[in-house]
Amino acid sequence: MATSTAASALPQTACPAVTAPPAVVRAPRSVVIAGVVAIVLIGLNLRAGITGAAALLHDLQAVLGYGPLIAAIIPSIPTLSFAVAGAATSWLTRVLGLEKAILLSLVLLAAGLLVRGIPSTGMLMAGTVVGMSGLAICNVAMPSFIRVYFAHRTSLMTALYTVTMTTGATVVAVLIVPVAQQLGSPSAGVGAIGFLALGACLGFLPIALHAHRNAPAVKAGRVSPWPLLRTRTGMLITLGFTVQALLAYAVLSWFPYMLVTLGMTASEGGLMFGLMQLVSVPSGMALVAIGSRPRLRRTAFYLATVTMAVGVLSMLVLPVTWAPLTAVLLGFGLGIFPLVMVMISRSGRTTAETTALSTVAQSAGYLLATLGPFGMGLLHSATDSWTLPLILLLAVALGQIAVGHLLTAKPKVPRPPEPAAAEPAPAELPPAELQAGGTPTRFSAGRAQS
Repeated sequence: MATSTAASALPQTACPAVTAPPAVVRAPRSVVIAGVVAIVLIGLNLRAGITGAAALLHDLQAVLGYGPLIAAIIPSIPTLSFAVAGAATSWLTRVLGLEKAILLSLVLLAAGLLVRGIPSTGMLMAGTVVGMSGLAICNVAMPSFIRVYFAHRTSLMTALYTVTMTTGATVVAVLIVPVAQQLGSPSAGVGAIGFLALGACLGFLPIALHAHRNAPAVKAGRVSPWPLLRTRTGMLITLGFTVQALLAYAVLSWFPYMLVTLGMTASEGGLMFGLMQLVSVPSGMALVAIGSRPRLRRTAFYLATVTMAVGVLSMLVLPVTWAPLTAVLLGFGLGIFPLVMVMISRSGRTTAETTALSTVAQSAGYLLATLGPFGMGLLHSATDSWTLPLILLLAVALGQIAVGHLLTAKPKVPRPPEPAAAEPAPAELPPAELQAGGTPTRFSAGRAQS
């Protein structure tokens, strides 16, 4: 994935020059420290609300009594919300400013997760829509936030927030079932995750206040996201994000439920789910470290994509007793996410272009990725088996290998135009004609006239 050349690959016709404030903010040291703390707190929430619900889906369905259609829709709400709400992020950051838009997204996330604690199917779905909409805005805006405040440390800061994202998802996946049992309700368990989001709101508040007090007089330029799909970079980034999101959310939504239906207890399924998330932490860091070297970028993507395909295959052919191996393989494959986010953070010539590219990649990507969790749920309900859903998921995983190959292709550098050929020199005149006394030019002209 050519992260270092993504910006140069965007043609002028797709990303017109815009009037934008400087891409780098020279903030006081205290604000920079607050930014690092905010990245950690936000990262802890980026998947916690999703993995927490996934680990309790079986119990929620049993207690609330909803049918198989609702059971297939609920895991699909996050990706649908990411597609719809994420599409508005470019407009929202232009109207409110980047920092205020992120703060609003965290408020929506906390409110939605807390609403899910009400023991009702309607509140579970409504809270998921509101919370995941806030999460969508935050997902799209974070690459731009890192570009603005940590322009020279994009890889480090992206790795930091993706590691904390995976850490939060891991901890919640492991602890959510015991917490729900202590609270006496799976609804109370998923609602408790909202307090973690409240902490992120408070942690980001100093950044938003600093931005409000030091708002630039020049408004950020506007870059329309959708024309980027006509560029090679925009198309490949969107395709890569789509495939990894489809695989990730299909696995994140159904892996613990699948293990429970195959004979594991809810606690054991949550433990395997936590193991998968735990493995994705060091794998993401290792893949980013490898992929930051241009010569090893394709190697990093091969490691992630091939491992994901093998993990899906193991789910299909191995018995449930091999679940730890499957969890390790899938967890390593999920480490591809930081690579994609680093690529987006480094793309675009301005912050506005980075936000636009992030918007189109995540909106279109998540919309198509909804087919993963929703399709697996429907196919399982229709066939009462995980065989067909896993076969189709394996086909997508194999396709991801091909997409990774295209993303890591070296950009074609156009050849410089060849210099125009010099006009041929006049033919040398015969000695007899030179002795006639005429200059070469006059002689040639005289012959042409005759």
